[in-house]
Amino acid sequence: MPRIQVLNRQATFDCPFPTTILDAALDAGIDYPFGCQSGSCGACKTRLISGEVELADHTELALNAKEREAGLILACRATPKTDCTVVFLEDSEAHRHPVRTLAGQVVATERLTHDILLVRIGFKGGEAPLAFSAGQFASLSFPGAPARDYSMANTPGGETLEFHIRHIPNGVVSTLVHRADIVGQPVTVKGPYGVSYLRHEHAAPFLAAAGGSGLAPIASIVETALQLGMRQRIMLYFGARTERDLYYVERFEHLARTFPNLQYVPVLSMTDASETRLRTGFLADAIRADHSDLRGWKTYIAGPPPMVDTVTEAVRALGVAPGDCHTDPFFTTADRANPSDKAQGSA
Repeated sequence: MPRIQVLNRQATFDCPFPTTILDAALDAGIDYPFGCQSGSCGACKTRLISGEVELADHTELALNAKEREAGLILACRATPKTDCTVVFLEDSEAHRHPVRTLAGQVVATERLTHDILLVRIGFKGGEAPLAFSAGQFASLSFPGAPARDYSMANTPGGETLEFHIRHIPNGVVSTLVHRADIVGQPVTVKGPYGVSYLRHEHAAPFLAAAGGSGLAPIASIVETALQLGMRQRIMLYFGARTERDLYYVERFEHLARTFPNLQYVPVLSMTDASETRLRTGFLADAIRADHSDLRGWKTYIAGPPPMVDTVTEAVRALGVAPGDCHTDPFFTTADRANPSDKAQGSA
């Protein structure tokens, strides 16, 4: 059985076939950076110091040919053939918040759209919620259901945590949440995770793009930036199919009137232009129409994997550097087993 040594953590553990390095590390209780767990975001990018791995399918945006030639792998797609020594590409700011497991309770819910529910979680005994950076996510465990990952939608520092849970047909957790009165139910919260978080030290403009419930981490990022007094230009694009799939419209229109550096652009992909006052089409096309050069900008992109892919390709073509493009594709559990079969949302 291969043994894996993670130099960042001074840890060694077994990795039985066909377990990936990331899964084995997490099973061993090691704090290892990850995001989509499907080979699409690049959050678990790792340098293979020694040993040999089999690398499963992944996107070029997450790990390109030059990076592979340079000895980089994705821990979520790497199955070791031999003993391996690795070092993940650590982002010190992402790891300043320790991963904690807390006992929480659902204190309120709010219907945001026909298929998205806001779930607000408080903590017993006055315990402080997780410390996190805007854009990160946590694992939620409801009684009798498997754990699922959801992004924090509120800004850091509050007494509760907010999550936007979209109902996925046949989704075990989302069906439970949407069909039952869960107020008062206990829920275990573990986190924070994720590296697609607000870089508050960045002074140049940034573009944020969300699709569906991907607005949760993007709302946290944009509102945190405004709270921190970040004065650079901020472009917020929110994509939905129809007007009934939009939410927080009045909220962001108000923020755009209050903060002159914020521009809010909702875009509808399945609505005819004659039927709405809003922009229509796809987010990537709207961004290409509005911008000719995004060099020096940062981008934060979250939502359905196809949208994340097309918007990422668009902003990269407009000059956004790879290290300035932060993505959070929302995969279902089935998607993580087969990254080529990309569904919309999070179960």
